Amino acid sequence: MLQEFRDFIAKGNVMDMAVGIIVGAAFTAIVTSLVNDLINPIIGLFVGGIDFSGLAFRIGEGENAGVFAYGNFLTALINFLIIAWVVFLLVKGVNRVKDAASRKEQPVPGAPAGPTQEELLTEIRDLLKAR
Repeated sequence: MLQEFRDFIAKGNVMDMAVGIIVGAAFTAIVTSLVNDLINPIIGLFVGGIDFSGLAFRIGEGENAGVFAYGNFLTALINFLIIAWVVFLLVKGVNRVKDAASRKEQPVPGAPAGPTQEELLTEIRDLLKAR
C-alpha cells in the first residue's frame, strides 16, 4: 500500500496538480485583494460609495434573525468573474504559443522531398556497377 502511494505521488501529473493548486491559492489572494482594494472602490464611485460587503438585510426580528448578506455574494461573484477572465486569457495565450510552435515544426508544403536512403544506395550501387 505504501509503495502504491509512493508511485501515485511520484507521477508527474500529481506534482503538476499540486503546484497548480498552490499557485491557484496564491492567485486567489491576489484577486481578492484586487477586487476588495481596487475594483470595489471604483464601482463604489459609480453607485454612490456603496461598499458591497455591507449590503445585507435581516430576515426576522431579534437575536435569532437571519442576515441575507447579498453584498458578500456580489463580491464573490466579482472575484469569480475576474478569475475566470484571467484563466481564459491564460489558456488563450498558451494555445496561441502552442499553435505557433506547431506551425514551426510542420514541414513547408510544396518543398521537394529528398531521396530516401534506399534510393541513394541504389544509385551508388548502379554508379559502381557502371565503372
